Amino acid sequence: MGFQNAGFNIACAFDNWLPAVKVYELNFHHPIRQMDLGDLKDDFSLLNQYKPQLIIGGPPCQDFSHAGKRDETLGRADLSISYAEIVKRLQPDYFVMENVDRAAKSQTFEKVRQIFKSAGYGLSERVLDASLCGAPQSRKRVFLVGELNGNDDFLLPYLEKNLSKQPLTVNDYFTKIIGRKLTTEYYYRHPRNYSRRAIYGVHEPSATIRGVNRPIPANYPGHPGDATPISEKVRPLTTKERSLIQTFPENFVFVGTKSNIEQMVGNAVPVKLAEFVAHALSSYIQDKEQGLVENPLFQARLLQAKTGYITSDNR
Repeated sequence: MGFQNAGFNIACAFDNWLPAVKVYELNFHHPIRQMDLGDLKDDFSLLNQYKPQLIIGGPPCQDFSHAGKRDETLGRADLSISYAEIVKRLQPDYFVMENVDRAAKSQTFEKVRQIFKSAGYGLSERVLDASLCGAPQSRKRVFLVGELNGNDDFLLPYLEKNLSKQPLTVNDYFTKIIGRKLTTEYYYRHPRNYSRRAIYGVHEPSATIRGVNRPIPANYPGHPGDATPISEKVRPLTTKERSLIQTFPENFVFVGTKSNIEQMVGNAVPVKLAEFVAHALSSYIQDKEQGLVENPLFQARLLQAKTGYITSDNR
């Protein structure tokens, strides 16, 4: 949806989880195919029929994530390799790959980079915080963007120049952008463990929206970092509110079991974060078509962005 909002024509989508496929079909006019892209058996004919100029995707991240088992040997990280092999075989002009920020340090991600470089892609890599990209959520994700026969770091100036100077708060997003107000000032977000805070206020960005949404446990001990003590004024967010923090539009349709819908909401790339990257790529493509990317001003912006990237990224 983020890339569609930015003007890209989506030819087809692929997913192997039927509940998500059904939801996708309800919200988009282009086709979606249910299939396992990690098991193509060297037959890329179905994908190649679309002759894509751009491939976008986020291979499952459980083996890299803060919430997952962090074990690259479990097999799910292999889907990142599959993604890279698909790009290498189809040779689109551009690709965009997304994952959790810690994936960038993994052995699998290094293999992925090598596959892309062997296929002739210039790579731009950046960890982005969604709260600086139009989504009211402190959600850090690494984006790896490639251009066939391009230069490394080509997209960094376009990503850097549009980053917000201030994180977007939940309250500002709800009241100033989508025109509705949350009925609570404080909310409970179930932590991975009780060493982490669980209560947040609307005047700050949300923590990462997870794939689980639970009521406040009777034995929740509280945390020094909580925005307020537990009281009747604190409640969990509704599924709808969580989807809005993920910047899905109000009219986006979710169907299925509650647990499946919560998982879909939590697994998604925030729409506005994807849209931020899409606009950056679109601007670059337009500038390249007009012959602007080789001029001295662009090269100066590239050098400045690369320097800022090195000093401001806390990986």
